Amino acid sequence: MYYVYILECTDKTLYCGITTDLKRRLVEHKAGKGGNYTRSHGAVKMLYTEKKKDRSSASKREAMIKKMSRSNKLSLIKKGKATR
Repeated sequence: MYYVYILECTDKTLYCGITTDLKRRLVEHKAGKGGNYTRSHGAVKMLYTEKKKDRSSASKREAMIKKMSRSNKLSLIKKGKATR
């Protein structure tokens, strides 16, 4: 099982990634051991997650989300919280 996630950074920017373990990955990002982006922008909290059956589908969804505008990402986050 893979997860696509969106993090909020200390400067209020959004970061999207994939992982097999959400808790571990957030700890890594907060410790500065995540991606280069979160290392320089700081990770605050996980705002959104989606389950995917395999790495390929998670990577495709991550690419789709990364192409979205900030407003579309925020709408996705808002809808995701309403359905949880």
